[in-house]
Amino acid sequence: MWFTALTTRWRPRHWQLDVLDSYTGAAASRKPAAELPALLVPVDYGYVTLNYDKAWFAKNGVAVPKALEDLTQPAYAKLLVVQNPATSSPGYAFLLATIGAMGEDKAFDFWAKLRANGLKVAKGWSEAYYTEFSQNGGKYPIVVSYATSPAAEVFYAKTKLAEPPTGSLSLPGAVFRQVEGVALVKGGKERAAAEKFVEFMRSAAVQQGMQTEMWMYPAEAGVAKSDAFKFAPEPTAFHAPSDADIAAKGADWVARWTKVVLK
Repeated sequence: MWFTALTTRWRPRHWQLDVLDSYTGAAASRKPAAELPALLVPVDYGYVTLNYDKAWFAKNGVAVPKALEDLTQPAYAKLLVVQNPATSSPGYAFLLATIGAMGEDKAFDFWAKLRANGLKVAKGWSEAYYTEFSQNGGKYPIVVSYATSPAAEVFYAKTKLAEPPTGSLSLPGAVFRQVEGVALVKGGKERAAAEKFVEFMRSAAVQQGMQTEMWMYPAEAGVAKSDAFKFAPEPTAFHAPSDADIAAKGADWVARWTKVVLK
């Protein structure tokens, strides 16, 4: 049997020893482009970032923010939509990025200022991106999304585009790297098949195909990037609390965020 472990970057580690089994196949011997804790085999990775609507900023004569703290200023009032970290993985990732960069207390002071400046909260990514984001007819020209979202805009456009209508903002404190992977489950009766599945997930064909299916970067080093990914440059830095702090404090941080932002 096999087990897929998604967004493992912020999950606690103790369950791995009880549930997962070691994998020593060919993929384990190849250094991936992004790492996961022991027993987990990376298959792709990506970055949660802020995205912005280029046309809105050009039309309204507003400068694109250069620092995360800019979003607390009057010039950016009622411009940002985020996802609720209690119901959305990108929303949780963005919260963790702010804590990782600023520290807990300063991060929640920042969130309080965002609330006072007209922050919009959506339940999930689809609502934020396809309903509230101004690129898709909403009112908010800045949204929490992914570094690959501009590339997807070009890929799915009904007419050929030379440049994406949106851009990603790799601002310090606003970037979280998410690594996704697979692992073997202890006691599985089809180990040989499970190992073949792991190898399949790290094969060149899958690593190339998932780029424009899941809009993630390939974990297999040396795999060619999709042509669309020229519009998805990787952020040069990202932030997150330690794995131990996420495991110990993650639920409390979400509860605190709920009080600061929603209540």
